[in-house]
Amino acid sequence: MLLAIDIGNSNVVWGIFENQTLKHHWRLGTDLSKTSDEFGNLFLNLLRASGNEPGQITGVILSSVVPLLTPTIEQMSEKYFHRLPMVVSPDLDTGLKLSYTNPRELGSDRLANAAVAYARYKKPLIIIDFGTATTFCAVTQAGEYLGGVIAPGLGIAADALFARTAKLPKVDLVRPKTVIGRDTASSIQSGLIFGYAGLVDEIVTRMQGELGLKAVVIATGGLVSVIAPESRTIQEVNPFLTLEGLEFLYRRTRGTG
Repeated sequence: MLLAIDIGNSNVVWGIFENQTLKHHWRLGTDLSKTSDEFGNLFLNLLRASGNEPGQITGVILSSVVPLLTPTIEQMSEKYFHRLPMVVSPDLDTGLKLSYTNPRELGSDRLANAAVAYARYKKPLIIIDFGTATTFCAVTQAGEYLGGVIAPGLGIAADALFARTAKLPKVDLVRPKTVIGRDTASSIQSGLIFGYAGLVDEIVTRMQGELGLKAVVIATGGLVSVIAPESRTIQEVNPFLTLEGLEFLYRRTRGTG
């Protein structure tokens, strides 16, 4: 089985694959204070609770946008799974031509998303990832990764509104019944949910215009279920696209994909 780990700014999302199928997945808070042993115990306990043992892990692949946590998870992998993880970087053969000015600045999660999506569709793509930041990636018909857009994430916007105002409450990120809020909480929810849906649709429309061809619009990420139902442009939702991208890159790099 393959252990795939995606270290994000808010969460460490990981799962195990068997024959390209995601069998189990988990989400942990990103915590820079945790040691490799603490992460190791968490991983082992959750893995065993699913009926699996560390000895069944035959490979590990790691994506990280938190450089300070990368060596901690690498050490955890070596100590508890006896596997040196493959770390996603622009040096891997992704099947894409990277036209980003500095590919080293490209988040490895965005790279994994784009690689697996292009391998599946072979069409122009716009990939939206609703995480701590909301990112948009553009891929051409020929597999050229052009770049994209980075916007503050929905959670960041909600936290900033609460932190920077004296009287506005912190609210749950759920759809209000109406656009016109009848109280403060629903008014904030309306601004966040419908406002971000509008942001998504406007950016996608402008990206489509620059690509010149109708692109397939795929959405993923921890907050995708909040915004996707309100968007007019999102065509497909895959909450596990990044983990599937890691599995794809592992097979491709080893010559089995």
